[in-house]
Amino acid sequence: MKAIAYVVAILILGGAAYFTLEHSRKFGELEKVRLDTIASNKAVSANADAKETDRRKAEEELTAAQKSREELTAALESLNATAATLAAEAANLDRTIKAQDAEFAELNKTLEQVSAMLQGLGEDITLENLPDKIQQLEDDRTARQEKLQELEGLVASAEKALATKRDEIDRLVRRETQRTARIGRNAMEAVVTAVNQDWGFLVIGAGSNSGFSPQTPMLVQRDGRLVARITPSAIEPTQTIAEIDFKSMAAGARIQPGDRVILAKPAAN
Repeated sequence: MKAIAYVVAILILGGAAYFTLEHSRKFGELEKVRLDTIASNKAVSANADAKETDRRKAEEELTAAQKSREELTAALESLNATAATLAAEAANLDRTIKAQDAEFAELNKTLEQVSAMLQGLGEDITLENLPDKIQQLEDDRTARQEKLQELEGLVASAEKALATKRDEIDRLVRRETQRTARIGRNAMEAVVTAVNQDWGFLVIGAGSNSGFSPQTPMLVQRDGRLVARITPSAIEPTQTIAEIDFKSMAAGARIQPGDRVILAKPAAN
């Protein structure tokens, strides 16, 4: 039994050793695999780091390239805008030059005309002394203008004095006309054409056309002697009806047709 136990024990020990060796071999293989895996992981990690570094560098280069592209695009757009502006300015400049050429041509034409005109004005007038001549003409014009204003002032004063004289003459003429009219009225005579002693009125053969006015005292004369005083009561254009003042009549006197009628109070001259 002991032998069997020893055999079993030996077998067990042998199995254990075998398993131990096998396990050790497998562990060695696993450790190698693990180490290889670690080394591989390190290599992969290093490669990944390198790739990340390359990726970051590539991204930086890409960002720089994009930025450079954007800058180049902006610069190109600016250059295109500048080119368009320069083209427009060039076109404007061409138009300006053409316009200036036309103006120069017109100016030369004008200069030729001015030269021809200057030749007509006199040999001593040139473009060089033209400003002095113009100033001389301007001075002459100013002097003539001042002289004209002085003459206009004298004329205005003379016209004012003449107007004053005319007003005075008109006043004197009106005064003389009125005086003549008054004298005419003073010398005016009319004839009694009818008499009504009972009603105390008479008819005179002159009226407003002869200058008679209402309430103007009049005298009736015969052969230069006073017959009576009368007062107009109704005046028509060609005849006058007057009331007789019997108190002014001499005793037994009577007004008769044909007696003369004059103003009782001559108008003042």
